[in-house]
Amino acid sequence: MSESQESDQLVQRRNHLAEIAELGVSVYPHAFRCTDAVSEIVAKHGETSGEELDSEQTHTTTAGRILIIRNFGKARFFVIFDGLSRLQVYVRQDALSERDFKLASLLDIGDFIGVEGRLFRTRTNELTVWVSQLEFLSKCILPLPEKWHGLTDVETRYRQRYLDLIVNPASRRVFEVRARILTAIRRFLADRGFLEVETPMMQPVAGGALARPFVTHHNAQDMELYLRIAPELYLKRLVVGGVERVFEINRNFRNEGISRQHNPEFTMLEFYQAYSDYRDLMTMTEDLLATVAREAVGGEEVPFDGQTVSFRPPYPRIALRQAVCEAATRKLGQAVSEQDLRVRSTVAQLATKLGLEPRTEQGPGKITVEIFEQLCEGAFVQPTFVHDFPTEVSPLSKQRDNDPDTVERFELFVAGMELANAFSELNDPVEQRLRFQAQLGHRRDGDLEAHQMDEDYLRALEFGLPPTAGEGVGVDRLVMVLTDSPSIRDVILFPLMRARRKASTSTPTSDGRDESA
Repeated sequence: MSESQESDQLVQRRNHLAEIAELGVSVYPHAFRCTDAVSEIVAKHGETSGEELDSEQTHTTTAGRILIIRNFGKARFFVIFDGLSRLQVYVRQDALSERDFKLASLLDIGDFIGVEGRLFRTRTNELTVWVSQLEFLSKCILPLPEKWHGLTDVETRYRQRYLDLIVNPASRRVFEVRARILTAIRRFLADRGFLEVETPMMQPVAGGALARPFVTHHNAQDMELYLRIAPELYLKRLVVGGVERVFEINRNFRNEGISRQHNPEFTMLEFYQAYSDYRDLMTMTEDLLATVAREAVGGEEVPFDGQTVSFRPPYPRIALRQAVCEAATRKLGQAVSEQDLRVRSTVAQLATKLGLEPRTEQGPGKITVEIFEQLCEGAFVQPTFVHDFPTEVSPLSKQRDNDPDTVERFELFVAGMELANAFSELNDPVEQRLRFQAQLGHRRDGDLEAHQMDEDYLRALEFGLPPTAGEGVGVDRLVMVLTDSPSIRDVILFPLMRARRKASTSTPTSDGRDESA
């Protein structure tokens, strides 16, 4: 559609709105009382024969957005849509008031209408409402993409999600699956005695993860606050308080880049279970994900990016240093041992050979993790537990009894993405203070993601935290895999987008391109 054609449509639609008002019709009425939604009519009568409908004289009152208009002079067909299902409606001049039939001639694709009438089937066996009363509900002033080819421009889909949902039914299905995933998670945890809670989004100390926070200021209290990077420290405070099984599904905020797998605002499931360790959570995670896949999408095997991902337990398990040794040995053509990864000078040399640039403040553990991220992450297509991380990158995790450089921690990788992070929780307040102090040293050296000191959390630990294991699951990434969505922005209704270059009220073109994007 050319700009001139689009402009003509805008003029026509505004003129139609003015003419509708001249008929004495309320152009933006307050309400319309439906007896049945379009989707309910289709579900109930989709298989009902025309003879049965004629015999029963089934009447209905429903509403929806017009998708199709077919004009036959003294009769018109409209197809309306309620976001789930489509239904045809039939308007005849001799069956309506003069006002209502005139109104029918002023309707445009995208308008909302309400209809009252009886159900019947046309000669082509199409379920249809024979309209006896027509109500105007809202005008679609901006034209929708032409001929329902769909909205294909990715940026416009993300910026104008409302338009994406109108013209791309597949987008709506993604978010319906997302809702089922959240319901299944909640049911799974509730059935196991977990209590759902909400913890602060604004926190005086940014903690619970190694990440750069967003900073804000509370004017009345004249204090700096942080949008939370994780709810972890508050949830563990609740375990101290006697809530032995607790979870939260909510937003986290991290001041980081945007990519296929990252959005600065994202949804996490985080849960804690007393008297457990990270091994218990591996088994529980397998059960959780298999259950959610079955309930949300109907099976444990799902397609993703041209491959089949199976959530059927058990999942393979491999120690992080072992994974790095195997991958680095293959990549470099030389034997790499776990001991090599524990000595800074040696692991730094390996990193340099691999094209990485270790920073002075990085110890062997952090360098090892960077090598892992480069060589290993993308290789785990099927769900795989990578366990036993360096203590250096895990300030809240409990160390292994026989290896102080290693903590009881795992990350679950699926389709080349980190999906979950869990560990046996450090509950020794003395050791936790030492870890926080080490993190403060990293901050002084320029690491803006290092953990801050949290004195109140240390005070809580001094009241006693029982042996506890906790886990965070990236809900958005789980939805990506279960809906075969290539980008995290496909599964977030309103993802963060770069600022427009200039303000504009331009509309999408017929192929969905936003000329102002």
